[in-house]
Amino acid sequence: MQFEMILAVGAGGGIGAALRYLASGVVYRWTGEGFPYGTLAVNILGSLFLGFIVQVAESRTGPGPVMKMFLTVGLCGGFTTFSTFSLETWKLLTEGSYLAATGNAVLSVLFCLFGIWFGMLIAKLI
Repeated sequence: MQFEMILAVGAGGGIGAALRYLASGVVYRWTGEGFPYGTLAVNILGSLFLGFIVQVAESRTGPGPVMKMFLTVGLCGGFTTFSTFSLETWKLLTEGSYLAATGNAVLSVLFCLFGIWFGMLIAKLI
């Protein structure tokens, strides 16, 4: 079972990272790169999906342990970018963009918490 879990996390992480690259790239093409909107969008979407999966996993019809690991630790872990968020916020701070850094931190935390809640709500409703 441990080997299956490792494979599930690895496969999910690879897919999640590729999806992060694609999704953030789309957002940056729309918004430009002056503010980390791509990372913000990916973190919000990832939080929404993670909240949904966690809620579904708590039901009797939820995914089994290997699929849950693939979706949560693998796919969501590879897709969301908190370390990238931290680096981009740090760069904004070191560039003297204190308002943008604060906005990025506040928006990321608030919207990602909302994403968790909303994902769980959607899962409960369907």
